[in-house]
Amino acid sequence: MMRSALAAAAALLAACAQAPTTPGKQTGAEILAATTPSDWRTPDPDNTLYLELATGRVVIELAPAFAPNHVANIKTLVREKYFDGLAIVRAQDNYVVQWADPAEDDAKKKPLGSALSTLPGEFAHADDLPFVALPDRDVYAPETGFSQGFPAARDASAGKMWLTHCYGMVGVGRDNAPDSGGGKELYVVIGHAPRHLDRNVTLVG
Repeated sequence: MMRSALAAAAALLAACAQAPTTPGKQTGAEILAATTPSDWRTPDPDNTLYLELATGRVVIELAPAFAPNHVANIKTLVREKYFDGLAIVRAQDNYVVQWADPAEDDAKKKPLGSALSTLPGEFAHADDLPFVALPDRDVYAPETGFSQGFPAARDASAGKMWLTHCYGMVGVGRDNAPDSGGGKELYVVIGHAPRHLDRNVTLVG
């Protein structure tokens, strides 16, 4: 199961690596070819979801260290088969793809079972997780880098770190109120990084 997750990730990176080579730069395919087994990590099966679409499988790695309540709620929704048969309700080029219950009438919406409909937002976490900083500055955060394999940012002076809206990140759709999401609507970033959503929407993986 983990081999297929790593193979899918490698295939995605290889597919994205077909851009012309810039002098002094490596393509994604060249970077992958230069890796060794120690450069990779095995995703935790307990935090790995498979979204089966007609066009193929999507592998989602959850980030419970950053959004424990939302991740637990999403796992409940998955176990109770809430997402089975639902739809892609939004596909916006260079932005996001979102999936949810397409029914507009609340009375016709699929029941959530024992999952919660809404949760308080989990927008930032205490700065107590491992963090590898990138050398370049960022206008959205004092530092950006990676934590537990996920793109992240932090403000050490405030003691906070958070996941960032980079390509492939999965977030929780919500209404205007910050506590109006719970995981029944999810989206994935498919284009430019909408970093203005950082710390405004809960990212879960």
